[in-house]
Amino acid sequence: MINADDPAWRPVAGPRTVLLASPRSFCAGVERAIDVVEQALRRWGGPIYVRKQIVHNTHVVADLEARGAVFVDELDGVPDGATLVFSAHGVSPAVREEAGRRDLHVIDATCPLVTKVHAEARRFAGRGDTVLLIGHAGHEEVEGTLGEAPEDTVLVQNVAEVEHLRVPDPTRVSYLTQTTLSVDETEEVITALRERFPELRGPASDDICYATTNRQDALRGVAEESDLVLVVGSANSSNSVRLVELAQRQGTPARLIDDAGDIRPEWLAGVGTVGLTAGASAPESLVDDVIAALGELGPVTVHAHETTRETIHFTLPSAVR
Repeated sequence: MINADDPAWRPVAGPRTVLLASPRSFCAGVERAIDVVEQALRRWGGPIYVRKQIVHNTHVVADLEARGAVFVDELDGVPDGATLVFSAHGVSPAVREEAGRRDLHVIDATCPLVTKVHAEARRFAGRGDTVLLIGHAGHEEVEGTLGEAPEDTVLVQNVAEVEHLRVPDPTRVSYLTQTTLSVDETEEVITALRERFPELRGPASDDICYATTNRQDALRGVAEESDLVLVVGSANSSNSVRLVELAQRQGTPARLIDDAGDIRPEWLAGVGTVGLTAGASAPESLVDDVIAALGELGPVTVHAHETTRETIHFTLPSAVR
């Protein structure tokens, strides 16, 4: 941790300004998913099994583990008849079918905005389109969406892959996107797809979720005025990584940190203004800890940079309501 009396930190001690981006931290989908596990633990006690991490944050996962949640990679780690929670990122139909065969008591914590993308995948494939899914290979949300129509869905990760796409009928092509992508980079891919397939169709409303968009919008102005940007979030959090990349594209050094303990003294050399935000799966308390840690080096003046106020709330599944 930061200690101004430590010789390593002494050279970077002094007053600083923190520009605090808002919105930041938990979104409605993350809050709902965590609430699902907490309510299940209160109602039935542990163990409550969760497929994958409920949300992509090491602190959230560790806290729930301490209270009786058991996180598994696949369903073979879940005893027959046990209570199982699907994470916020969603699952494929094949996983749902396996859970049914195993007589598992399933509680679905999939974010409703991810569920929307799944429904679009089924609808687009059902009308005979090739579905181009813009996203990152290996991400749990992408794997779940691909599973809705695996024979008719093609993953597209970047603009470079667009020119190599081959589809059965170029006049019957639709696109979908992962909900946690960079808004700017996704627009570049969609533009390239439209140039390649002029009759390309898409969803009625953007698939990139409101929380991802809002956090990127809030950080843009902050990054322009900062010497360094710190993004609180775990390495497997797509929306957190996209925030780091956004700041870096604007020419501002940016670091992803799980918590205040990850901050290194060399990052703060010559830094008078720190931009600070958190990904949608990172608790607000971790942001407070970063401000307190910087305060160990000298007075900190905090300026909030709010671009919008989020009021969205998702109802809990009936099983834990």
